[in-house]
Formats: sequence, structure tokens, C-alpha cells
Amino acid sequence: MTTSAPDFFGQLRRAPDVEAPELVAVDATDRLLLDEAAAALALCGPGEVAVVDDSYGALTLGAVALHGARDVRVAQDLLVGERALARNAERTGLAGTYRSLPLDEVAVGARVVLVQAPKALDALREIAERIADVAAPDVTVLVGGRVKHMTHAMNDVLGASFTDVSATLARQKSRVLVARGPRPGTSSFPRRQEHPDLGLTVCAHGAAFAGTKIDIGTRALLGRLPAMAPEAAVALDLGSGTGVLAAALASARPELRVLAADQSAAAVASTSATAAANGLADRLQVIRDDAAETVPAGSVDLVVCNPPFHVGAAVVTTAADRLFAAAARVLRPGGELWTVYNSALRYKPTLTRLVGPTRVAEQTPKFTVTVSTRR
Repeated sequence: MTTSAPDFFGQLRRAPDVEAPELVAVDATDRLLLDEAAAALALCGPGEVAVVDDSYGALTLGAVALHGARDVRVAQDLLVGERALARNAERTGLAGTYRSLPLDEVAVGARVVLVQAPKALDALREIAERIADVAAPDVTVLVGGRVKHMTHAMNDVLGASFTDVSATLARQKSRVLVARGPRPGTSSFPRRQEHPDLGLTVCAHGAAFAGTKIDIGTRALLGRLPAMAPEAAVALDLGSGTGVLAAALASARPELRVLAADQSAAAVASTSATAAANGLADRLQVIRDDAAETVPAGSVDLVVCNPPFHVGAAVVTTAADRLFAAAARVLRPGGELWTVYNSALRYKPTLTRLVGPTRVAEQTPKFTVTVSTRR
């Protein structure tokens, strides 16, 4: 060990991700995963350690600083996580000690893989399938999470890709599942589902929100498509997920140039697959970025957005506020932002402040659809 864990972890920050009192850069699961993996990490050579969905760099940089891992490979679904890892690496003097890779490449030849357990079983299933297909035969996979979020179904998912799955004792309300004996095979992702009522095929990778289903918030926006900025030439699906809104716009309005942006690698891959499945690949541009940062200011006539209202397990409004501010930046004066949100969140005053005059287009006890006109 080159430093003590408390001193090292105390240097890590969430930035540039959302900051809030209840949100942390390092949690008990990070610490438990590194402790449980200590003996296995000590036996690994350069490039034999992989990390999946490291939130802010605690696992990647902790494996290097506390356990001597070298040339660690990491796959992170969220772009903001990649950037937080890079900032924390600079802050701790560990820049250059890791490589960022796609999920399907990160575990090639790996002997130890550390995974922050995703919420969705399909996300875990895709991670397990990808690791089992390319890792070393003696790989040890450690999947950590909060006890309240872990279920026996996770054991079953891991058991489909590994011959041996066991659980550690819980500590500070976290637990680790340990999988060994990979069963190589073909990945079952992206999944695909026809929606005849909408005339769309939806494709989804494991970590994409709602999978191949269409959530009711998105359906509420789909019902308003004919009323959206009829003179628009350029539209943006902000936080595209599986690309349902982008594909529906491109399909219904051939004259429209459609962009789709998301910071999730799984969402970007899913949107691209959805576009291809519906014959829209040449009309739908998909980009991975954070809050439309690569879209020029004032270049868009219409933005559609079904924003998240959770960050991790916490309900916060900051993530949606950032997307609303992004919409205001990219919209031309007079352009429209159509959004849907949980009615209890009452975003209308925020939308009016950040974007412009906002009216309610539809409201139920559960969801509200609004249209904001850029000042």
C-alpha cells in the first residue's frame, strides 16, 4: 500500500456530477469490494484487473493506490463517471494508471473484475455475459452493492454465466457476490421488441432505462408529437434512452433533422440500434455527451426530454435542472422544449425561469407534460 485508505478516499470528489449533501463520491460498497478483492489483486499482473461501472473512480484508483494494481482497465456507462475518474486521477497523482474501454473489451484476459452492481438485472446480465466471454479462465468477479438493493435473482443472473456464485458477509449494509468459472457464450444484447401500436421496433442494451418497453412518461410525449413545433427543421431528443422519441420524430416527420444525445454508453448504443432497426440510421444522429454540450447554442428548434428525477437512490431535481438549462442553451429564440415529469415535482416554475414561458399541455395525478418557449 502506498497510502492509507481514509487519506486516499478523502481526496475523491463527485465533480462534475451532481453534488448534494446526501450524495457521496465513495461509499461502503467501494470499500468492501476493495477489501474483499485484496488477496486476488495482489496476484494480478499489469492489465489483469478490470473495473465495471466505477461511479467516481474509487475502485479503479483504489486498486492502484491501495493494492498495487497496474494498467487497470475500466468501463463506465456514464460519461460523467469517466470525467470524475479522470479528475480524481489528476487530483491523486494517478493519471495514466488506467485505460477506459467499452464494456465488450474491458475484461479481455482479466483475472479480477470489480463491479458496482447496477440496479437493473438486465444490466448485470449483460455485464456478466461480456465478462464470461472474454476473461481469463481463472477470473474472479466481485459484484458489490447495498444489501437493500441486492436480490437472489442477481445470484441467478450471475449463475447463468459462471459455474460458482457465492456471497460474502454483509458489512455496513453492503454485500459482495463472488463469481468464478466463466461460461463463455454469445451476448443476448441488444434486446429487441416490436411495438405495432407505434410502428416502432425498440432495441435496448442492459443498462438502458425501461429496456425494450416504453415507459408511460415517454408515451405521454409521443401522444403530443403532432403538436410539437410544426415548423421545426432540427430536433433534439435530450437524454435519449433507447431512442424512442427520436425514432418516432424521424419516422413521423421526414423533413426533420433529428439528433439524439445521452451520456450513457448503453443508451447511445441502444438508440443507434433502434434507429437501425427502424431504417432511420441515415436520418438520426446519435451522440454521447453530457447535457448536450457538443450541440451548438441556438441550433435547435425543438427539444424533447423525459428527464431523470433520481441520482442513484436519491430523489433530487438537479439532474433535470441541468437538462432544462441545456435545452435553453441549444434552442433558438421561439424554439420549444417539450418535457414530461412526475407531477409531484412541479417543475413548471423552474422551466419558466430557465427556458421561458411554460404551459401545461397535459396533466394527470402521475405525470405532467409541458411546453416551454425559448425567450
